[in-house]
Amino acid sequence: MASVDVPAGRARRRRAVPALGVTVTLCVLTALAVMPGPAAPGDPTASPVAVLTDPDEQGGETPTAEPTGTDPGPTTAPPTIDPPQETGAPPTSDPPPTTGTPGPAGPTTAAPPTGTPTRPSRPPVQPSAPHSVPAPHPLRVRVSTGDVTLTPAYWNASSTVTTLRVTVANTGSTTARVALSYRLPTGLTDAGTAGCAATGGGAYRCGEWTAPAGARFSSLIHLRVAGDAWRRMPLGGSVAVTASAPAVPGSAGDDEGFAVLFPPGPPAAGIALEADEVTFDISGTATDLAVRLTNTGTADATGRIDVLLPAGVSVPVPPTGCVPLDPSRTRCDVGAIRAGGHLSLRLPVEATSAAQRDAPLAGAVVARLVPARGPARQVQMSFRISAAVALATLVAAPAPTGSQGVLDAGGRLPDEAGGSSERRIAMVLVVVSTLLIVLALWLAGAALRRRLTRPVVPDGHDAKV
Repeated sequence: MASVDVPAGRARRRRAVPALGVTVTLCVLTALAVMPGPAAPGDPTASPVAVLTDPDEQGGETPTAEPTGTDPGPTTAPPTIDPPQETGAPPTSDPPPTTGTPGPAGPTTAAPPTGTPTRPSRPPVQPSAPHSVPAPHPLRVRVSTGDVTLTPAYWNASSTVTTLRVTVANTGSTTARVALSYRLPTGLTDAGTAGCAATGGGAYRCGEWTAPAGARFSSLIHLRVAGDAWRRMPLGGSVAVTASAPAVPGSAGDDEGFAVLFPPGPPAAGIALEADEVTFDISGTATDLAVRLTNTGTADATGRIDVLLPAGVSVPVPPTGCVPLDPSRTRCDVGAIRAGGHLSLRLPVEATSAAQRDAPLAGAVVARLVPARGPARQVQMSFRISAAVALATLVAAPAPTGSQGVLDAGGRLPDEAGGSSERRIAMVLVVVSTLLIVLALWLAGAALRRRLTRPVVPDGHDAKV
């Protein structure tokens, strides 16, 4: 029987390649075993998911008017009317969660024993403690107002009766008693609104409504504007509401201002005046007030414009030709305006954060034309000041506690909070396994190249019979 002797170097190379393959296989299996898999639905290590909800308003409901039962004050709430219709898609609410009884667990079959010892199970990773999210207060209320807008007929009457629309919404999660009050500027008085009574200093208090959660209703407040109220422009007031419930401690409130808008006047021949509304965007940065003065007379005249602003609103940098007379009044000399001509003026206006929260407010413009011959002509009007920050509803939104793809406060993915060490170990093993695979392939290739380039030795020198 013939035996073949293989050279020692070639035999070692033949044994090295299988050994490397076994090493690589063991590393890959170890990495796969350590790497955490996807969490099952009932896995306690799965990160919780925070569901943020926001109550939606529901319109069209009118609560029943009830007496307040407190003295002194009104005994009934003012009558309600249908709230103004809003544009856009109707609000939707999420369906209530469904509950069910879990069925009995199915039979289980034990796995047959094998000869290979089982790997000890890793202790479960404790999930990170969720952020404590305080529950929203059940009492919340919101009020919005219109403006008191006067028509040119105001200049022909000794006094004018008009209305102010107030819309109230119970945005909380419980039935509440909603009380309403308002404050009027000098020159305005209540014209007999049912259920409301004066409390002194231009303040009035109305009765209470019982408003279920989500209810929204409106009421009209009747006001009388004096014939000389225009001399005190700009004028504005405010409306406040308070919500309370017997079973809920504390109360909630909201308030909003309203503007009294006068048309240009008193009417005078030869002069016309226009002023645009001032609107602050959500950033609250300064904006411009645009004023247009027209000489409708038959002679040239010298023009002057005074801008009057409410508290908290000012002209930070008056343009050329304008000087501040006091914090609330800026005067601009605009020079000569030809007959039939006009002049446009833009003034930068800024407002404090408190003034923007109180918006809408009112400002006023007084224009004067003085011709070379003849009496001076003067008119004045008011303009509206609104701010986006006053319309924004601030809702405290809890921070997410760790849903898929959302970073937590530390900038980590939620599943990294509990399994970061295992994931790092698995990644290191995967990298090491990849490097070993590359090394094994390189050694196998090198061995193959050496065999191909080695000179052929006759069989007689390598074998014995």
